[in-house]
Amino acid sequence: MAFALIVGLGATVPATADTPYPFRDPTLPVSKRVDDLLGRLTLDEKISLLHQYEPAIPRLGIQSFRTGTEALHGVAWLGKATVFPQAIGLASTWDPALMEQVGSAVGDEARGFQQQRPDGWGLNLWAPVVNLLRDPRWGRNEEGYSEDPELTGALSTAYGEGLTGGDPNHLKTAPTLKHYLGYNNEVDRATTSSDLRPRVEKEYDEAAFKPAIAADAATGVMTSYNLVNGRPATVNPDLDDVVRTWTGQDLLNVTDAFAPGNLVTPQQYYPTIAEGDAAALKAGVDSFTDNSADPGPTTTAINSALQQGLLKVSDIDRAASDILSVRVRLGEFDPGGGTYGSIDASVIDSPAHRQLARKAAAEGTVLLKKSESLPLKATQRNVAVVGPLADTLYTDWYSGTLPYAVTPAQGIASKLGTGVATSEGVDRIALRDTATGKYVTAGTGDTGAPLQETTNTPTTTAQFDAFDWGSGIVTLRSAANGKYVGYNWSNFVNDQTQPNGWYVQQQFKLEQQDDGTYLLRYAGYETAESWWSSPVYLGPTDANGTLGLVTKDQAAHYAKDVVRSGVADAVAAVKGKDTAVVVIGSMPSINGREAHDRTDMSLAPSQEALVKAVHQANPKTVVIVENSYPTTLGAVQKEVPALLWTSHAGQETGNALADVLYGDVNPSGRLTQTWYRSEADLPSILDYDIIKSDRTYQYFQGTPLYPFGYGLSYTTFRYGTLKPVAGGYEVPVTNTGTRAGDEVVQLYTHQRTSRDKEPLKQLKAFQRVSLKPGETKTVRLNLRQQDLAHWDVTRSKWVVESGTYDVMAGASSADIRTRTTWQVHGETVPPRNLSRTTRAENFDDYSAVHLVDESKASGTAVRSAADGAWLKFADTRLGAGATRFTARVAGTATGTIEVRLGSPTGKLLGTAQTDGTASPYDYKTVTADLSSAAKGRTDVYLVLSDGLRLSTFSLK
Repeated sequence: MAFALIVGLGATVPATADTPYPFRDPTLPVSKRVDDLLGRLTLDEKISLLHQYEPAIPRLGIQSFRTGTEALHGVAWLGKATVFPQAIGLASTWDPALMEQVGSAVGDEARGFQQQRPDGWGLNLWAPVVNLLRDPRWGRNEEGYSEDPELTGALSTAYGEGLTGGDPNHLKTAPTLKHYLGYNNEVDRATTSSDLRPRVEKEYDEAAFKPAIAADAATGVMTSYNLVNGRPATVNPDLDDVVRTWTGQDLLNVTDAFAPGNLVTPQQYYPTIAEGDAAALKAGVDSFTDNSADPGPTTTAINSALQQGLLKVSDIDRAASDILSVRVRLGEFDPGGGTYGSIDASVIDSPAHRQLARKAAAEGTVLLKKSESLPLKATQRNVAVVGPLADTLYTDWYSGTLPYAVTPAQGIASKLGTGVATSEGVDRIALRDTATGKYVTAGTGDTGAPLQETTNTPTTTAQFDAFDWGSGIVTLRSAANGKYVGYNWSNFVNDQTQPNGWYVQQQFKLEQQDDGTYLLRYAGYETAESWWSSPVYLGPTDANGTLGLVTKDQAAHYAKDVVRSGVADAVAAVKGKDTAVVVIGSMPSINGREAHDRTDMSLAPSQEALVKAVHQANPKTVVIVENSYPTTLGAVQKEVPALLWTSHAGQETGNALADVLYGDVNPSGRLTQTWYRSEADLPSILDYDIIKSDRTYQYFQGTPLYPFGYGLSYTTFRYGTLKPVAGGYEVPVTNTGTRAGDEVVQLYTHQRTSRDKEPLKQLKAFQRVSLKPGETKTVRLNLRQQDLAHWDVTRSKWVVESGTYDVMAGASSADIRTRTTWQVHGETVPPRNLSRTTRAENFDDYSAVHLVDESKASGTAVRSAADGAWLKFADTRLGAGATRFTARVAGTATGTIEVRLGSPTGKLLGTAQTDGTASPYDYKTVTADLSSAAKGRTDVYLVLSDGLRLSTFSLK
């Protein structure tokens, strides 16, 4: 979702009207109340409900309503509220019960804010994000839960249960799952298409969204920005044809911000907003998030679509009914606001929520590497906490406003009851223009001042702390007032508490030249936008030496004077200490976020150098990596004896880390993604076929840095024999150590033989278990035969194949402690029968093709991307012989389809030719006679020429 939605966050508590309309009668069924209210609305009033900002309808006593309060890890953008760990941190708890508690707390706080918003209801929450973390370079990795659909489904369902309150007819809040579907890249996100072959779509992407909807733990989905198989997700017919089939409840589906307008530009899918909005409504969208708080363009477009016959009044009624169903269930029309109407602002950042935030942050911390020094001893009180994140907390784009902040240094000091030595470990520098001899200076006071070249001596106003965030990006914090320097579209001013904003205008690069001087380059995110045309280098622009943007040939050449070495300062702080804690990691506005994928998976070089120097100065070093995604870690992973990971974990980060470091909490967090050793382990971020490209732990054949499900403990656990029981499996687990702790028992399966390529391992169940030293508990893990199903492309149905399945339980996907086998009596997938009309998308393998939209309204076709592109249809029974090939094709170019056996270069049976069609959506039938060799049971290949679209075919 985009930044403009910050505007106009009003909502209200409805008045209790005396008019005895049935829609205000809470004793009536929801459907009757909705029908009554819908019947009282005029057509214009119904249309007014279809925009994000729904106006009041005074004649019925109905007040305004707004979709879209952000609640990813706490209520955001409304003021101070409890800030829980980032979503990736919450997920690392592997604790559905805790997730439900956090969701309930967030739902309560949303209700608390509701009492303070007199302009309209704002209880439709846009959370959780259930897009699978297929690629750790995704800029929005922090917003998701896991690379695995089973884990994501369980955790999102739990969070949603907390948000809704557990009763779909009496909603605490109305959560919306983001973002449907196949959304996992920010680069060109509005114009790139995610190719989701049927197995990937069914087994992977849809599988993450279905559980929460099926459990009535979410009340709708938000469409994503990208295209899916060539069709913008905003007009994806699956919104109705698939998503609504998962539940008997009415769903309120919304678009992402500005996405309806994207249908015209830049997607160029429809020529007018009226046509685009009509198509979205017919596909299953109910509410349009467009033009910020101005509903005018949307209502005008809907009216125009009605006049043109693109929509019927019944289409409006359906969408309005979906919206009203959620509003009724939220209690808006009930006396006092319904079941949850009495929740007030006292719940916001309550003591109970603070305690829960601390628990979540501790439970989500993952121990990556342990030494005998952990847990630390509270008697060793001479401690240094160093590093760029040692004494600060950063918030991300979807974070609420911190009501308070406990930094790692503060949390450790509080735990010890004494002060700790600190150092950020960053260089303090001064920049001297070599042409004038003058230093760049900043202002004092909270508002700072525009940067100027004013002095010949490096006074405090001329000093800046240079934080290195990797990829050459630095931020400059003025020593004069402790504020960061940023661009305000006119000047460079030191006035920001932390890097922030949609464009993050506090980013710079120091580019070293051959003569040893540096050019100061402005690297705010807007400079990467296509519309940016201004220069990017800094230099004096007036007689006062005020810095502005200039061309490279006019850029000032600066000498970089190191006033204070960050490494030396940190080394001095840790020498002789009982323990050195180094906190490194990311700045969540810089190192990957919405609209910006990561290009570098490693630590910033200066951070790696800092850790190395500190460890050499004090061998008793513990490193904490605080970021939002898997990191390659480099030498840090190899050299330091103790290593922990946490997300940006909210207001209680410091207390939670201290709890874990000092053993008051035994670490039990587990990784929800594969941590790769190198970017070389990954294909293009735009490659969505996890099966063919061997992505995620399910298919990855290399050796990861840390595997999915990994996490250590201060104690040890022994697994007994895994045994089948009714409805699943059970395994005894014993705490064989000296400390109480939680183990996350994970159940995986593997299908030994199959018609299709199957995962190496696949998570099917998991369970946290708390064990005292020496205690044994039997852990029950549910697994049914239908849970083994995969999507059979030959018949477009779920299938459980007969055969031997490995069932494995362990501490991670790579740490299997006990296993057994299951002889499953399912079915055998029969050979393909290509004499029936077969959809081209249901191939088994392919080369140089893309999945595309068969028509703008529905269907998927295959488009060849090069001459010689091919599709494989395995294990086909041609019987006594096929004599004729028939295909439905489109595309403006002439071309051919060759039918071959055994391989793309195998026996040629026949060739169909097309002389092109009028448009990519104008299909025609082509045929070819087949040679007598077309018989028996074999693999059939279709070899396509460039640009051809193939919808369906048959061999008869």
